Amino acid sequence: MGGVSSAAIISASSTAFAQKKYDDGASDTEIKIGHCCPYSGPASAYGVIGKAHQAFFKAINEAGGINGRKVNFISLDDGYSPPKTVEVVRQLVEQEKVLVLFQTLGTPTNTAIHKYVNQKKVPHLYISTGASKWGDPKNFPWTMGYQPDYHTEGAIYAKHLLSTVKDAKIGVLMQNDDYGKDYWEGFKEGLGKESGRIAKMVTYEVTDPTVDSQIIQLKDTGANAFFNISTPKFAAQAIRKAADIGWKPTQYLNNVSASVAAVLKPAGIDNSQGILTAAYLKDPTDKQWDTAEDMKTWRAWMAKNMPDANTADANYVFAYSVASLMVETLKRCGNELTRANVMKQAAGFKSFTNPLCLPGITINTSPTDYYPIQAVQLARFKGETWDLFGDVMHAESS
Repeated sequence: MGGVSSAAIISASSTAFAQKKYDDGASDTEIKIGHCCPYSGPASAYGVIGKAHQAFFKAINEAGGINGRKVNFISLDDGYSPPKTVEVVRQLVEQEKVLVLFQTLGTPTNTAIHKYVNQKKVPHLYISTGASKWGDPKNFPWTMGYQPDYHTEGAIYAKHLLSTVKDAKIGVLMQNDDYGKDYWEGFKEGLGKESGRIAKMVTYEVTDPTVDSQIIQLKDTGANAFFNISTPKFAAQAIRKAADIGWKPTQYLNNVSASVAAVLKPAGIDNSQGILTAAYLKDPTDKQWDTAEDMKTWRAWMAKNMPDANTADANYVFAYSVASLMVETLKRCGNELTRANVMKQAAGFKSFTNPLCLPGITINTSPTDYYPIQAVQLARFKGETWDLFGDVMHAESS
């Protein structure tokens, strides 16, 4: 009869329909993801984020992978040193040939690779820094952040400070790099015509042993408000030193150092009372989330996959939340695991509820909007945890 069976026709058409397309780093069996963070050096408190990502993708693989493909997660130590970041990212892109770079950590370090990864057209996704420049799809279409941007956060603190601190006189400690400057510019913008209230701004380098002398200088100005723009090690030192010398300003602490375990406990819980920050994730020390499904899931996940980790460290919540978004993005790619499609999916989230984000905070992106999270809620440190207050504030309303 020579006719083609109907089964063969169906099979041929479904193959055409589910056409598999791959770029470097993807195949029928594998998805290669590249990552780097400071497992050593001055910002090594953030190394736990990389460890959590490793555990996360291992658990994903044990559960069958992403659309049946195993994740090959390659994580390297860059020590928070931009020249080292350039070296390890070249290795990930040119030798390992990863499909995507995920959660590379730090503002100065990502700045060093920003142009390179965009020239190479490698997705540079959900990077671990809130600098405002990561949301520039027109000039850098391959780079997207995750957390709320530092500029907006700085402006929110300034506005809150002006409305609550009487006769404000402000001292600022700033890490002297792109990360610090982004917060500082946003803060000044938020102060507007009241920027004359800044009594003094002092900086430190990540290679400095301590910030003790800077805190003494700020106290000597008579400042009654303090904006602490620093990474965990220095944030804890600053809070402790202020207490040691009897300086009691209203303190604002940038979100990237709001971990109870990594910053406030080392600084001294008593010394940390009343500190203000902006939050967008559920804090693991806040009892109100104990019955929330995503927090229960996270706790069970931590107990199984990272049993020795300190669950009071909010960096683990951050790592789990952002890795969940990466997995969702890759799931949405289906069998078209091309770099262009990864970016297309990343830029297509509408009111997506990501695990461990605060109620009212969702993921929203588009081809012209590369800021996945644009909302925060203020919190005050009280007892041994953060106490949220006020409404969820959106970037545009700051």
